[in-house]
Amino acid sequence: MSPRLPLISTAERRHRLGRRHRLAPSARAATVPQAADAVVGLHATDAATVFLSARARLAEGGPEAVERALYEDIGLVRLLSMRNTLFAVSAELAPYVDASTARAIAAKERRALLKHLDEDGRGLDATWLAAAESAALDALDTCGPSTGIQLSAAVPALRQKITLGRGTRSEAQTGVATRVIRLLAADGRIRRDRPLGSWTSSRYRWVHTEPWPAVPAAQARAEIARRWLRAYGPATEADLKWWTGWSLTNVRTALAAVGPDHVRLDDGGTALVRPGDTGPEPAPEPWAALLPGLDPSGMGWADRAFHLDPAHRPALFDRAGNIGPTVWWNGEIVGGWAQRAGGEIVWRLLGSPGREAEAAVTAEASRLADWLGGVRVTPRFRTPLERELVS
Repeated sequence: MSPRLPLISTAERRHRLGRRHRLAPSARAATVPQAADAVVGLHATDAATVFLSARARLAEGGPEAVERALYEDIGLVRLLSMRNTLFAVSAELAPYVDASTARAIAAKERRALLKHLDEDGRGLDATWLAAAESAALDALDTCGPSTGIQLSAAVPALRQKITLGRGTRSEAQTGVATRVIRLLAADGRIRRDRPLGSWTSSRYRWVHTEPWPAVPAAQARAEIARRWLRAYGPATEADLKWWTGWSLTNVRTALAAVGPDHVRLDDGGTALVRPGDTGPEPAPEPWAALLPGLDPSGMGWADRAFHLDPAHRPALFDRAGNIGPTVWWNGEIVGGWAQRAGGEIVWRLLGSPGREAEAAVTAEASRLADWLGGVRVTPRFRTPLERELVS
């Protein structure tokens, strides 16, 4: 490691997180797409995460502002993308996410479904699948936004069942509707629209839409890497590989196209930042945040040691590695929170960050409760501390 490399300290990394992830009050976003772009994309596996992650980064606006971005302005869209996970990204970034990641997932999904159809032995093939997809799109054009159940009622082909693992101990019959709908979504020919129920529901309606404009895959990966470095740098090649789910070759090619600068870290290691992004980061005002499970600020790196004490990890993550609801103080995870059945927001600090932190967290918990307005949110992925707080 060369001593000539610029040093970015742990404190500065936390300053960057507060400002660039728009968590410090003075840095909060004016729009939902801005909030998503600040962290490249918002995790969307759990419907509530998109709303709660946006809330923490918005200067103002309630759940209706996020709904408007998702379902009216279409400034924010959900795509099956990084790590084969659902993300909500700005419409401006969506073509790059689609070309860099979603296209490969869609191709893999199609190969898998065609393989299942062939193994079923009923003569269902690519021609049958194309006809089923076309019928589903026609039904959406005729009926308007529809759930999977409604689409299956309108399209006989979607009621078809196939046998998986024929002749084996794991033989099972399954319907094709979910798989065909997932494939159409992965291909960008349908998108998730307003769900049945409240904004916490995942029972989405689907609408017919046009695929995203084509972007060369290498160019798209470079753009994603550039934006990711702006949001998460200093970071490593391993961090980017983990976050994207790309092959190591694609990660290295994308980084080479960006041409990142190298910096030193407090622990003696080196990391990457966007070209020219080596200057000091001024400290924002003191800030607290209550972030939901799977929030990008907790999931953006493979190595999270600069903002999370490893001793706290068992309480805040489930066994699959999903982070639960977290309490932050000045760029560091200092505890966890939950919502009880009656709507009360409860939290616990893991350590002793001080009275100023406790007062700020109390105020932020009150802001969250007001924003929820009585809506009850339960994380899809339950963690030990979250379960304990609601018990």
